[in-house]
Amino acid sequence: MSNIIVAFSKRENAVNIRNILVKSGLEVSAVCQTGAKVLQYAEMWSDGIVVCAHQMQDMHYTQMREYLPDSFEILLIAPADKWVDGIPDGVVGLPMPLKIYDLVSTIEMIQQMQYRRRRKKRETGKTRSDKDRQIINQAKALLIERNHMTEEEAHKYVQKTSMESGTDMVETARMILTVMDK
Repeated sequence: MSNIIVAFSKRENAVNIRNILVKSGLEVSAVCQTGAKVLQYAEMWSDGIVVCAHQMQDMHYTQMREYLPDSFEILLIAPADKWVDGIPDGVVGLPMPLKIYDLVSTIEMIQQMQYRRRRKKRETGKTRSDKDRQIINQAKALLIERNHMTEEEAHKYVQKTSMESGTDMVETARMILTVMDK
């Protein structure tokens, strides 16, 4: 699940929002009062949701949006007139007064969007270009020729070596070609 950061300039407001989210079954990763602290937490995590007011102690939500990674979304809780000019990409607005149901369901919706984005990214990462497939096939052909492996054994070797070294299969295939082609 996404990391949830609650950021309000008044600590009391931040704690109240956190308590609402926790009672609703959502896990809150951090509570803070400044945009700088939000950005510090964002560096540690790959994605998340920042629940905040339009103004923190040190910056406006639009400034924070500029500095946050694209994998983070902002859930802005503020009077509707605070975003009358529109809200930037990566920001969802909830008007005041706040309804608990709207808060929880909006966070769940954002989490679902982030989950789908991560899944889609994983799935598109699995499709290789023709050039990458050719490199892998060349490495397997070299393993078959020099080590008398079957195609399946060569594939498993490249795959296993890739996992053990922490590199992707294309990079592993390049290493095999470089080492064995001498």
